Amino acid sequence: MRTWKRHIILMMMDISLINFALWFAFLLRFEWSVPESYIPKWSYMVLLMTVTKLICFTLFKLYQSLWRYSSIPEMFQVVKAVSASSVLIFLLNWYLLKLGIPRSIIVLDWVLTNVLIGGFRLGMRVRREWMITFTLRHKERKHVLIVGAGQAGALIIKEMSRNNTDTHQPVAVVDDDRDKIHYRLHGVPVVAETAKIPQIVTKYRIDEIIIAMPSAPKAQLRRVITLAKSTGLPTRILPVISELAMGKVIYKQVREIRIEDLLGRKPVDLRIPEVADYLLGERVLITGAGGSIGSELCRQVVPFKPESILLLGKGENSIYEIHQELTEVYPEQRIVPIIADVRDREKIEQIMNEYRPTVIFHAAAHKHVPLMEIAPDEAVKNNIFGTKNMAELADKHQVKKFVMISTDKAVNPTSIMGATKRVAEMIIQMMAAESQTKFCAVRFGNVLGSRGSVIPLFKKQIAKGGPVTITHPEMVRFFMTIPEAASLVIQAGALGERGEIFILDMGEPVRILDLAQDLIKLSGYEPGKDIEIKYCGIRPGEKLYEEILTAEEGTTATKYERIYVGKPNGLNQSKLMEDLVYLEQCVSAEDKGKIVEKLRQMVPKYKPSQRWLQEIAAGIDEKN
Repeated sequence: MRTWKRHIILMMMDISLINFALWFAFLLRFEWSVPESYIPKWSYMVLLMTVTKLICFTLFKLYQSLWRYSSIPEMFQVVKAVSASSVLIFLLNWYLLKLGIPRSIIVLDWVLTNVLIGGFRLGMRVRREWMITFTLRHKERKHVLIVGAGQAGALIIKEMSRNNTDTHQPVAVVDDDRDKIHYRLHGVPVVAETAKIPQIVTKYRIDEIIIAMPSAPKAQLRRVITLAKSTGLPTRILPVISELAMGKVIYKQVREIRIEDLLGRKPVDLRIPEVADYLLGERVLITGAGGSIGSELCRQVVPFKPESILLLGKGENSIYEIHQELTEVYPEQRIVPIIADVRDREKIEQIMNEYRPTVIFHAAAHKHVPLMEIAPDEAVKNNIFGTKNMAELADKHQVKKFVMISTDKAVNPTSIMGATKRVAEMIIQMMAAESQTKFCAVRFGNVLGSRGSVIPLFKKQIAKGGPVTITHPEMVRFFMTIPEAASLVIQAGALGERGEIFILDMGEPVRILDLAQDLIKLSGYEPGKDIEIKYCGIRPGEKLYEEILTAEEGTTATKYERIYVGKPNGLNQSKLMEDLVYLEQCVSAEDKGKIVEKLRQMVPKYKPSQRWLQEIAAGIDEKN
């Protein structure tokens, strides 16, 4: 039915109820015998009441509500509209028209109109829900077990029962709070503790499990997920609080379980809106914008309404994809795709002159450890001289803030990639000492789901039926999610002043073996039985344990929880510049041995792989 037809029908019903309420108020006031002298007054009052109340109902938007979904807020609107009309009628009757209507009639009319108008609208809601219930009783729906009898569980049950799905029916709830057991949550019984999930699945013939524990500790969540997965049923989860789009439909946010849900720590809630005002109205340049971290940076920067966002990268496909994604969601935002290489100083100079960025996030880098072991010249060109180009041009063009993304592999490096990122950090600290630009770096561990990380690799191997390959059973890494990594970078931009290196407290490191086993289980297989795990040995440049800080750096807490800043080491700037000149000569000469040797001199803590130690030694012998 068209909207205007619904409005007319609702108005006609309201007119009938208004007339009835007034007549009934007269009957109550005069004890069922209205004096003849009041009949004309009733006629005047009917006209006055009808016109006044319809005007108030329209002003209070009672005809713009979907009354079949009505609840307490809509009922309050009815009370406010009726109250406003009654006050207006009282004033007109008493001071202007002077009809001599007893005030008690207006009070009685107020009560009756609220009951009738509100009751009619509530009846529309009751009728709809009764029809839904009647219809669903004749449909075969999947039985759903809700894990968690808190607010999130209550909202999911309410939405599923009311209007979100006619294919799934919540039939039982489990919760570890014993005080909730044997009670009902929106009509669904809380039947047991989470430890009894397998038994409850059998008893209630459950078809699907939804875990609604967005604020639960990770250890508890891991235990519940393991129990749910042991049943072999489809299991979905409500995201952690930091992922939830509060105020939106909860049920639609339920998703498949991800590996980050099993991280051995609570995700860091970096309160970006409190610190990201520095992005408002700025021209933000993001290098490596098509990569995992760079693209997530773009997504998190756009909502803060910069004047423009410049997406710089040398891979046309990835830049095209992130540009398309952002322009679809934020069509009003100026988003500029730029295909360029940070190693091309002339091109970067041209871009700086044309777009005049005021904030730079430098995410472009070569990061694959094994690949950089065989291409040290490329690692140096990109990670060191690409960073040097960006930093020097940022200083030249008076950029306000420059944030470089580093890695935990820069600490006591055993890889060429780590050594080049440590030199890049030194360049940032050198520039910060004299520049008006506020330089800083952000150092974090492995990023779950990023390109080249173990998760996509494991998923491909599992999809092929295995085996899943791990370098060493005791290898451990610090992990964070892509949104956490991007958020830390943005927050560092607010804190950075003079070459600081910011570090996120990522809790305890995670064994790669545990990660692989969890991922196999999440895929519905049994590790060692359905999917084999093989050990292939530590590759050149890798180490068993990563570190976040050198012993000399130490940490100082910032004003934000779980974010720390490393103390900058003293730098000999003139020596660093000499080393960079020599390193550039080695790159031009394509002498990989000399490149690695110079990196070892520049980063004394760097321990090259055996292959490079032998090549360096051979080069020294040749000189002698």
